[in-house]
Amino acid sequence: MTPQTRPHRRAVSRRAVLTGTVALLMITGCARKTPEHRRIRIATGSPTAVYYAVGTALAGLIEQEMPDVDAQVLVTAASAENVELVSTDGAEIGFTQADILVSGGGPPPELAALARVYDDLLHLVVRADSPIRTLEDLKGKRVSVGARGSGTVVTVGRLLSVARMSAAGVVDQKELNLDESLLALSRKEIDAFFFSGGLPVEGIKQFRGQARIVDLSKSAGDLRSAYGDVYEVRAVPTSVYQMPAVATIAVPNLLVVPASMPDDLAYDLTRLLMERRDVLAAAHPAAERLDIRSAIATLPVPLHPGAARYFQSVKP
Repeated sequence: MTPQTRPHRRAVSRRAVLTGTVALLMITGCARKTPEHRRIRIATGSPTAVYYAVGTALAGLIEQEMPDVDAQVLVTAASAENVELVSTDGAEIGFTQADILVSGGGPPPELAALARVYDDLLHLVVRADSPIRTLEDLKGKRVSVGARGSGTVVTVGRLLSVARMSAAGVVDQKELNLDESLLALSRKEIDAFFFSGGLPVEGIKQFRGQARIVDLSKSAGDLRSAYGDVYEVRAVPTSVYQMPAVATIAVPNLLVVPASMPDDLAYDLTRLLMERRDVLAAAHPAAERLDIRSAIATLPVPLHPGAARYFQSVKP
């Protein structure tokens, strides 16, 4: 072997070593690679309302039983903001009233539903000694109609419209969230407030013996005629708040997700929602109303294909 050939042989040997090292690193890296974590942001509502309680329990279940998923709860103004967040990649799951989705030509096409969860009931809360007994008695009064971006403010806007009370000055409207409304009513800064939520709303329970809920049931027919069949009449029994029983307007509550969510993820989330509803009900009694037969009734939003596959697999 001549001296001239040695550098060439050393070069070939070095190249082989480098190639082998890179291959080994690639193999080792693949072997050690951990599954990519998915992120689930759950858009809820006020910390003292139902969305937040059930959403927080759902986030806990996700992290406990889906180790490759990180769950986060978002405090929001509720339904309208939640729909906006899910539609614009700001959240992966959102609680919303169905009536938010029945205006302007139908629901956004980028949305799908995991399930119908329970019904929201529209509360019109006044102090126990208030002269307000009907919706019409709100004329000239200071009334919180819900926070901007909430489902409450949409439903109340429609309610006042069908009652011909939406013109400026008929009702002195304040846009307050639940916590702000509770405080303002206790300080007599407002005369009444609206809030839409599943029974019971924890914040309203704090007014036991000091407040009443006004019957709104006679307006349900007008709402259905003007805006669709999502509006129904439901009772608020005395046992819920220790207040006189009334009937009021109810609207289905949905859990919506992006239509682009992978089918396997939607399937797993729906399975968790239905099979661990006992945990959700422990967080808030409204979740006790989760039922396989009614859960598929998500109109006007279509069921996500992954959710539909789950319900088909457990069809009674």
